[in-house]
Parts: sequence; C-alpha cells; structure tokens
Amino acid sequence: QVQLVESGGGLVQAGVSLRLSCEASGKMVSVIQQGWYRQVPGKRRELVAWFSRSGLTNYADFVKGRFAISRDNANSTVYLQMNSLKPDDSAVYYCNVKVSPVVGSLTQYWGQGTQVTVSS
Repeated sequence: QVQLVESGGGLVQAGVSLRLSCEASGKMVSVIQQGWYRQVPGKRRELVAWFSRSGLTNYADFVKGRFAISRDNANSTVYLQMNSLKPDDSAVYYCNVKVSPVVGSLTQYWGQGTQVTVSS
C-alpha cells in the first residue's frame, strides 16, 4: 500500500519562499497523476501543481510563475517550491497520487497534509 508523508510547511511572512516535500513509500504502479492540492477551511480542495502521466509539469493559473514542482529520479519524493508567497496561499497542502493499475479503475492516495500560513 502506498503511503505519502508531507513536510516543509510553516508560518511565514508574505514574499518568503518555502519548499514542501512528499515522500512516498510502497510500490506505485500505473501512476497517471502525481502532485499537490491545497485546501482552505470552508472551501473545496484545489489542484495546485502536478505531473501528468507523460511527466509534464502543470500548474494552476494562480501559482504560475511562482511555484515549481519537481521530483527525484525514482519519483519517490515530490517537491513544491513556493516563491513570493501571498496570504491567499495559506492552506493545508496535500500530496496526492492517482493510479490506475486496471483499466477503468482509479485509486487516489493522500498525505496527511502540511499547514502553510502566510501573514501579511
């Protein structure tokens, strides 16, 4: 079974940078998406940045030019470099992996989340 653990969150001032990490354990098969979501209390969880199955990087419009997603050679650790942080970036950030080992199936794995708080 796949397990994901995030780290790197914290309380920072606007304009500061943070780098989040997500370490995966267990065998991941047929990964179709690997990336980061975030959620603010009272709002729906939103996709922030991710790798497609082909390995391309993708970003939500609200973080383009500020955030960068990367991963190690084994794809076991995913990072999210966050620059020029804004108060609106405050949220719990979740690591996520979507797999489809069987045609027509979809399974998601989530980390426990790491809190990012940006003060003004």
